[in-house]
Amino acid sequence: MEHGNSTGVTEFVLLGLSQTREIQLFLFVLFLIFYSVILPANILIILTIRGDPHLGSPMYFFLANLAFLDICYCSVTPPKMLADFFSHHKMISCGDCMAQIFFIHFLGAAEIFLLMGMAFDRYVAICHPLRYASMMSKEVCCALVGAAWAGGFTHSILQVALIIRLPFCGPNELDNFFCDITQVIKLACTDVYVLELFMFFSSGLVTMLCFIILLISYAVLLVRLRAGHPSKGRSKAASTCITHIIIVFIMFSPAIYIYCHPFHSFFLDKVVAVFHTVVFPLMNPIIYTLRNKEIISAMKRLLSRHGLWRGK
Repeated sequence: MEHGNSTGVTEFVLLGLSQTREIQLFLFVLFLIFYSVILPANILIILTIRGDPHLGSPMYFFLANLAFLDICYCSVTPPKMLADFFSHHKMISCGDCMAQIFFIHFLGAAEIFLLMGMAFDRYVAICHPLRYASMMSKEVCCALVGAAWAGGFTHSILQVALIIRLPFCGPNELDNFFCDITQVIKLACTDVYVLELFMFFSSGLVTMLCFIILLISYAVLLVRLRAGHPSKGRSKAASTCITHIIIVFIMFSPAIYIYCHPFHSFFLDKVVAVFHTVVFPLMNPIIYTLRNKEIISAMKRLLSRHGLWRGK
């Protein structure tokens, strides 16, 4: 595979989700409403967990970090997507394109590693309840979150370091609303077979492996909970594990679809990309919150203190 740092292409053309004006306006209103409702809800989750002393356990610490990661992740592509609905020339410079790729993979991988940390937290809580406080101390939780961010950065910098050296000499059209490796790599005017293989292993198979590990882990925990004596605590722990499994499916399914199939276009690519980069990330903490009475109660107390809630 030949490498080069010279390029004849200084910007890429984003074809977007649709070329029809009416559909573009409809999608703009739809995504703007979704973004305007769900984004503040995620911020409310973080403020609630940070401000309520009853939510000081590691589980809620990880949830607040998950919400923050999802907010960051959904700030990479949607703002430009919304702006491009009103633009006739949907252009993105090579530098901005590489930045999008870096942050998508940085934040996406960090979230995967964070979900692994949340699974470890549930394992300790269920299998070693007497040692939970010592094993999941504040220092350990911070170390797990820091390791998730470091792992995401390492993964992403490897992707960008390889793709940024590719020569691009035309064409420069990306049939999507953002830049990602699977799209950009096909525009390189050199043989990228080895690079595609590396990307498949580093993104696709690693994602699939983490997905399988998480599912097996939660399945084992649920079996262990069912084997014990029924109690309110075990029922609550099982409910939390089921919520985690839902989030794992939501997070991993589109990523596996995007990065585990060959680098060729399929008719569902754009639909899956929308859910992967816009819808599902912001929905993860919301789903967790709706199944957690403690957080809902804490939200009501927070809103009541500021005169924004008058319910019971």
